[in-house]
Amino acid sequence: MNYIFIFLILISFICAIINNKMDIVVDELLKSSQRAVEIALGLIGIMGFWLGIINIAKKSGLIDIFSKLIKKTLLLIFPDLKENNEAISNIALNITANAMGLTNAATPFGIKAMENMQKENKDKQKATNSMCTFLAINTAGFQIVPAVVIAILSAAKMSNPSQIIIPTLIVTTIAFISALFFVKILERFYK
Repeated sequence: MNYIFIFLILISFICAIINNKMDIVVDELLKSSQRAVEIALGLIGIMGFWLGIINIAKKSGLIDIFSKLIKKTLLLIFPDLKENNEAISNIALNITANAMGLTNAATPFGIKAMENMQKENKDKQKATNSMCTFLAINTAGFQIVPAVVIAILSAAKMSNPSQIIIPTLIVTTIAFISALFFVKILERFYK
């Protein structure tokens, strides 16, 4: 990926030199760098707010309640995990955090869930069906509220950053269902 970016940058500079537009390229490069810093600084407050909300929800037991609600469904999706398995709890917490759009808050739960599943894995060199299923649905990234995307759009001073909620919900729901559908089909062929 780095080579691709280096190639694109070099081509841009070569085209700018050929067309005698290097001053415009340098000017836009500096403006873009400044905008990137402004967006990053704008994200600090918004991300702090959402991470604080998820932390409050976690400490108040709200996430645990939601996790308990989806545990039964998760046991249908992950039949080889036991009900008292810590992996199910971490999967539920991961899905909950992802659904709230807090992907960076979901990552530790996802890693912990994979570690829990790997402990029970008999063949340490090969992923289990549950691990593949979790990876597929986690990659699909179901979101009810895309908090991080809204935060980025808000920091970029978009006029109505919340207008992406419904399209995001539709797209991530389709992606989630598709990932689950295909992984369940493929796990019949690859055991």
